[in-house]
Amino acid sequence: MPHLVIEYSQNLAGLPEAQMLAELNQSLTASPEIQNEADLKSRFLRTDRFEIGTAPDDRAFVHAQLRLLSGRSPETKQDLAGRVADVLRRLTPRPEGVMVQLSVEIVDMDRGSYVKERL
Repeated sequence: MPHLVIEYSQNLAGLPEAQMLAELNQSLTASPEIQNEADLKSRFLRTDRFEIGTAPDDRAFVHAQLRLLSGRSPETKQDLAGRVADVLRRLTPRPEGVMVQLSVEIVDMDRGSYVKERL
């Protein structure tokens, strides 16, 4: 915990995944909520097939989901979402003629059913 999963549409050519991961991890681990930087697991998933409304050719998206163990305050969740959004906003390509939608979602994971082991 936590898990950061970023999905994006394939028409965002040149999305700097490595740079984004490094900057996202740096920003999130600077938060006092992430007590051990090695606990943060981040990854990108490129979506080849997608629809945005009825005109996917001139639309694109980046959606980040940060999964955290439950119990965080709304203010903490807002801070973490803002950290993710700031990096995505700054580094997401903006192809000419393409509307890019950016979203960030914080998801609570149930503490009672979450299992984590270091092997």
